[in-house]
Amino acid sequence: MANGSHDVHLNLNVRGLPVSATLGINEESNRLLAQGRTIYKLGLGQSPFPVPDPVVRELQNNAHQKDYLPVRGLPALCDAVAGYYWRTQSLPISADNVLIGPGSKELMFLLQLVYYGDLVIPTPSWVSYAPQAHIVGRHVYWLETDEQNNWLLMPEELEKLCQADPDRPRIVILNYPNNPTGCTYSADQLEALATVARRNRVILLADEIYGELTFSGTHRSIAHYYPEGTIIASGLSKWAGAGGWRLGTFAFPAELKWLLEAMAAVASETFTATSAPIQYAAVRAFQGGAKIESYLCHSRRILKSLTRWGHARLTRAGVNVARPDGAFYMLPDFESLRSRLEQRGISHSAELCRKLLQDTGVAMLPGSSFGRPDRELTARIALVDFDGARALSAAEQQACDQPLPENFLPLYCERVVEALEQLCEWLE
Repeated sequence: MANGSHDVHLNLNVRGLPVSATLGINEESNRLLAQGRTIYKLGLGQSPFPVPDPVVRELQNNAHQKDYLPVRGLPALCDAVAGYYWRTQSLPISADNVLIGPGSKELMFLLQLVYYGDLVIPTPSWVSYAPQAHIVGRHVYWLETDEQNNWLLMPEELEKLCQADPDRPRIVILNYPNNPTGCTYSADQLEALATVARRNRVILLADEIYGELTFSGTHRSIAHYYPEGTIIASGLSKWAGAGGWRLGTFAFPAELKWLLEAMAAVASETFTATSAPIQYAAVRAFQGGAKIESYLCHSRRILKSLTRWGHARLTRAGVNVARPDGAFYMLPDFESLRSRLEQRGISHSAELCRKLLQDTGVAMLPGSSFGRPDRELTARIALVDFDGARALSAAEQQACDQPLPENFLPLYCERVVEALEQLCEWLE
């Protein structure tokens, strides 16, 4: 049988599904690097920082762990995750209501698989939420946000959708600090959204994987205001620099224990259990301590300085961009430069990113990959192409509450600085 004819046997929900945009841009960047091109990798949102030393040592100490662990997760890790939420946010999560998976991405997929309901996503959003729903065959509803509100979901938008069909089951994903914008919600904004969610009996999936990278160090979960209907997603990939370790966590309220049990049943027939050595090491990560707190403080300090500089530089070049509150992303809007860009044959975000990569070697992702309209000239920049271990070592030479030296970014985040300078000069 010819290769092309195999397509007829693909599930309709999978046929034509491309590789995840973030992974795709990373592979393309690596291909160009192999050709000898100078490439600035601002596409894939991978933490630049190393895994904290105490966690690495714990992995080394547990490399011999070879047994299958419980489907729901190593009990000591579930205890550590529950303890983490109590220690950092005074959230009374029970260890029995924690589920461990090979990345929060996999857990999100299982949630959509077992819960029969629509997926509601504010736009812009992370690239994999909607494709996962498409694979499972769920309806996706995009909720519009406004740049004037820092791309955050407003309660009235959620209320409008829910009231259009009040009895329809829904999962609403709330990601903050947000990928791709870096913006987050205030306590008042979270409380207002929680009120709407409770009134309409929606399930909230609070994707708080970047919570520890909130620059103020005071991330607050919406679970404080809607505990009975909120599932908190996190993991090691962003705040602990361990994306390749593939460990994610879901924390459920007692009222949604039935969802945890359904997900665990499917997990038992699919991934069986998360890697044993990684789970043992993760216990140390979630237990925290002085060394990990110092690691987080300096990570936040570097990222805040870098995003503040990037925001100012893009603004000076005439680009509109919401100022990030956390993580390592920005979503610049180039609409103000449309006439200039259209003279160069650029009329939508994919063309913008393709031409920029071709001309300057700066790789970033179009806003259309994050649910924005094709013709909107937005793009996501991941400020991660620097040696995080070297930057951390330099930052640790000063107290964490002190500002970084003026020459810190050019010295230790030089590739990101150079990339944004290249971008701004290209725009001019």
